[in-house]
Amino acid sequence: MTDPAWPQLDGKTILQIIPDLDAGGAERTTIEMADAITRAGGRAVVASVGGRLETALGRAGGKLIRLPLATKNPLTLWQNVSRLREVIEAERVKLVHARSRAPAWSAYWASKQTGTPFITTYHGAYSGTSGLKRTYNSIMARGDFVIANSQWTAQHVAEVHAIPEKKIITIPRGVDLNLFDPGQLKGERLSELAQRWNIQDEDDRLVVLLAGRLTAWKGHMLAVEAFGRLAMDEKDGIHLILAGDPQGRQNYVDRIEQAIVDNGLGGAVSIVGHCEDMPAAYRLADVVLAPSQRPEAFGRVAAEASAMERPVIVSDHGGQRETVIDGETGIRVTPGSIESLAGALRTMLHMPSVTRQAMGQAGRAFVEEHFGIEKLQRATLNVYLARLSNAEATASIS
Repeated sequence: MTDPAWPQLDGKTILQIIPDLDAGGAERTTIEMADAITRAGGRAVVASVGGRLETALGRAGGKLIRLPLATKNPLTLWQNVSRLREVIEAERVKLVHARSRAPAWSAYWASKQTGTPFITTYHGAYSGTSGLKRTYNSIMARGDFVIANSQWTAQHVAEVHAIPEKKIITIPRGVDLNLFDPGQLKGERLSELAQRWNIQDEDDRLVVLLAGRLTAWKGHMLAVEAFGRLAMDEKDGIHLILAGDPQGRQNYVDRIEQAIVDNGLGGAVSIVGHCEDMPAAYRLADVVLAPSQRPEAFGRVAAEASAMERPVIVSDHGGQRETVIDGETGIRVTPGSIESLAGALRTMLHMPSVTRQAMGQAGRAFVEEHFGIEKLQRATLNVYLARLSNAEATASIS
């Protein structure tokens, strides 16, 4: 439903490009912007292979056009140019917003061929040292405007791609403060999740949650190794939960399981798979970990956990330096350091519960001030309008 208090798109169609709609920060931001586009009186169209979040897209007023965009196959990428061109023309798309590298190449050429404004969001700290990989990554800096999801990302884009700073617009990722609100969380949701994760009422161990897809750079192995460095009585006081989708990485899961055995942590670490109810997951935990091995462009887990009034332990690099105040809303640790992470776990374990609670409450206040979802939505809508008004002015001149 159109909200007259929002910036107005006046029926214009915005096409967002994302490989899939399964899980992740870019995917959820796609849904959030579909909601904003609809509330601003526009039409929200998403091109993707689809996934778990399709229902959420529908609730947000978005339309899914299913295309094979979750591929890096050069032939399919080229075929997707014509497919997206057809979508742009059939849906009368006024602006294309790409959120991932491979499909962004297809969207870029389709936009060029149709004369449609093209915007990108630089969601990740893309790695790559070879010339070919840098060229591949560069598509995310080729938008008419490039949205950076943190100050760290904005600096990274400027340094790596050497584009004019006026093209880079910093819009931090948002947190839905209504969804991630401890006051709105009903007890039965916590009970159901505790039962699924085998957390008993009489179990007084500190519940430490590492939430994130099971991939090496998210730091699961580091967390297990750090847990293993604690003294025996400290190990007995912690239950580490690894919640995330392995996405087919069974070899990595096997490595984690072996590390659990090697560190004598049987029964102290649970691998629970994908979790649909993340507000409940954060609230069920006493402490939330995000020990990423390489810089997070933003650090959504830390921000969401803080919104649920939980203290966090994060790696001290990337966007997480902006989402966590060291010593106030959580602890920042040396990236990749087992000893530093073990020390933070030990600190949280021995910290009085009232102090952990105060950290969590400070985190909620910080997120409310800086990372509310409406800030992201309104700022992104204003980027759309700025580019659309420029396009319309150019068209009227010609």
